[in-house]
Amino acid sequence: MLYDAYEFNRSLMASASAWAEVGAELLSNPSLPIGYFGMGPAVASALQVFAHLYGDRGKPTFNIHSVEVDGKSHSVREEVVLEKPFGGLRRFRREGLPEDAPKLLIVAPMSGHYATLLRGTVGRMVENQDVWITDWADAKMVPLSEGHFNLDDYIDYLMEFLEFLGPSTHMLAVCQPSVPAFAAAAIMGAEGNPCRPATLAMMGGPIDTRASPTSVNDVAMQKPLSWFRNNVTATVPINHPGAGRLVYPGFLQLAGFISMNLESHVMSHYEMFKHLTLGDQESAAATKRFYDEYLSVCDMTAEFYLQTIEEVFQRHSLPRGKFVHRGKAIDPTAIRDTALLAIEGERDDISGIGQTRAALDLAPSLPEDKKKYHLAADVGHYGIFNGSKWRHRIAPVVEAWIRAHPGTGRA
Repeated sequence: MLYDAYEFNRSLMASASAWAEVGAELLSNPSLPIGYFGMGPAVASALQVFAHLYGDRGKPTFNIHSVEVDGKSHSVREEVVLEKPFGGLRRFRREGLPEDAPKLLIVAPMSGHYATLLRGTVGRMVENQDVWITDWADAKMVPLSEGHFNLDDYIDYLMEFLEFLGPSTHMLAVCQPSVPAFAAAAIMGAEGNPCRPATLAMMGGPIDTRASPTSVNDVAMQKPLSWFRNNVTATVPINHPGAGRLVYPGFLQLAGFISMNLESHVMSHYEMFKHLTLGDQESAAATKRFYDEYLSVCDMTAEFYLQTIEEVFQRHSLPRGKFVHRGKAIDPTAIRDTALLAIEGERDDISGIGQTRAALDLAPSLPEDKKKYHLAADVGHYGIFNGSKWRHRIAPVVEAWIRAHPGTGRA
């Protein structure tokens, strides 16, 4: 009933949004003088904010058509190279990139947002790397006939993607996928798989959430798993291809994130209202672009969500040596030559300081010169992988690590 109620409300608000857009356009029409007097500009701006906030949204596009390198613009080619029921691979390669450029697999989080949340990550790394990114599916769009998708399946997908890309591929995991990416590297290392990643960079990942727990960690620990199963999972309604599938809806994930910084989001929209009223369309457009992405959400399967809550946030299975994949214990000591880079943000309020760094201590067989920790000063969670601090201060660290450990010549 929860999902059905949301869908009913969404349809009502989408209709109201459309009418608000019409009203805003009428009040902004230069042929109608009412838009220039009294409350006209303020009402038009308010209607625009409302229309944008409650507008119907689909899956965003990456919209990366070119990048600038050394003052010269290069076109970027985007293509889907592999498709599976619950996700595929997209490739981004810029014009003029050397044939022997490093292959980089960016693992996007499956946490309620689309992979396009990492648009800034891709846009920066495609300058000097042959970039591939996991493009996870919206669970409500996957028919029940395709089966389930849990944390074990997620790890299997990563290993299959690495084998598809071949030896000497580098992997960059942003936030949540740090745990399955680390597990995949350990499994492939234990098997002596030649396609194991040459390097693994983990950014703001919950490797050990016992270190500097945040409000996100507290919520996961305060409630039993049954509470999450009974209160935050729902069945996909009949108007979607995945009808009948049990999911953790994206709108609930979004509500949780917004509630953490409600005042900030309210102020952002108030500032957008003021910019529109004053005619500062450029500033208003920047806010709109951010929320076009932030408010575009997707569902994840309930089994993946619940297993992640249990294993990562409640049992702390990986740092306690009890993480299991397909019934077999994962051995972090099998990571012997995949160079590990742990990056954390000093002001990260989602993954606290020390949570990602813990990965370095979990790989005792790895030489110290293949381990590196980087604390990004004055950087929050999203600033780790997006924005100017990512582009100018963090991305160069990742690129230097990749070039210092090419991974060639391994058995």
